[in-house]
Amino acid sequence: MNEEQLVTIEQAVKQILTAIGEDPDRAGVQDTPKRVAKMYNEVFSSLREPEFNDYALFDSLNEEDMVLVKDIQFYSMCEHHLLPFYGKVHVAYIPDKRKVLGLSKLPRLVEYCAKRPSVQEDLTIMIANKLVEHVPVKGVAVAIEAEHMCMTMRGVKSPSSLTKTFHYQGIFKTNKECKDDFLRGIKA
Repeated sequence: MNEEQLVTIEQAVKQILTAIGEDPDRAGVQDTPKRVAKMYNEVFSSLREPEFNDYALFDSLNEEDMVLVKDIQFYSMCEHHLLPFYGKVHVAYIPDKRKVLGLSKLPRLVEYCAKRPSVQEDLTIMIANKLVEHVPVKGVAVAIEAEHMCMTMRGVKSPSSLTKTFHYQGIFKTNKECKDDFLRGIKA
């Protein structure tokens, strides 16, 4: 974010503090507008990056065996309430053309996709779509388990409830055995 955008956020936060009945000049919240602007700069950083392009591919003997990276921690912001949702992402793919993706790239892709306002359902699909677009694969499976602060601290107030979303493309969508292998793999 540029300086003008940060100042705009700071002014908006001051207005919010005033609107909820808080004194924005009180010692405890005086620097809150700056801290919120700095936080937004970090948690929405992917909005400033046009495209994730860190897809390091390596030659491999693997032609048809699933590659699964599970329990990738993530944090994102609900686009409906601008409150966090967070949890774990599990990503699997079946390589094509004997090419595999560097393992660290999957958590980096998840982080890139999560650093924007979204809903969990769309985040699940976005991760899969990015892989299919940039990595030679026969199929992709993505599952997300997350807790949503918009359900925990407001509204229904249902702490510790998890939302699970799944998205399958290619062989994971058409082959029940592949899908079942993925589901067993994320439970193991």
